[in-house]
Amino acid sequence: MKILGLFRHAKSEWDDLAKRDFDRGLNDRGLRGAQLMGNHIRSHGIQWDRVIASPAVRVKETLQDALPNITPTYEDKLYLASADTIVEAAQAHCEMPDGSGEADAILMSGHNPGLQEVVLELVSPSHENDLFKEACVKFPTATFAVLECNVESWADMRNHCAKLVHFARPRDLDPGLGPEF
Repeated sequence: MKILGLFRHAKSEWDDLAKRDFDRGLNDRGLRGAQLMGNHIRSHGIQWDRVIASPAVRVKETLQDALPNITPTYEDKLYLASADTIVEAAQAHCEMPDGSGEADAILMSGHNPGLQEVVLELVSPSHENDLFKEACVKFPTATFAVLECNVESWADMRNHCAKLVHFARPRDLDPGLGPEF
């Protein structure tokens, strides 16, 4: 079994409309959400063998604030990536950094709609649960999800091979970080 984590970037700034999308950083709410979710991810207890992320500024800032002691691998093709590209990136970076074999747990950090689509494509219909139903509705900024993939090797990843075992949004941990009206 392989563990695939998905961590969407936190809420980004929109103050400077002349700034390229790729270069947008986090706003104050995003910084709070990233820190909160980082504490949650660390307390969740999974030892991530690899962290692979989009190089967009908002993803980099999310990871710096959430998980400052990790060293991600930034992959250009993960910027606004599709579900297929996200899975392909996990497969391409599945080797342990020290060359000791395949990673058991990979955390991917990036953007929607690709991260939500990974959940929708990988979760088996027989494992659709309340967490899956929540993920289908929305995968908000700074959301963290964990999939247990029933595969021996990352190369075997395919549709319907997984079960969603964890799904947490900032608002689940701090209602003050819920939707703004």
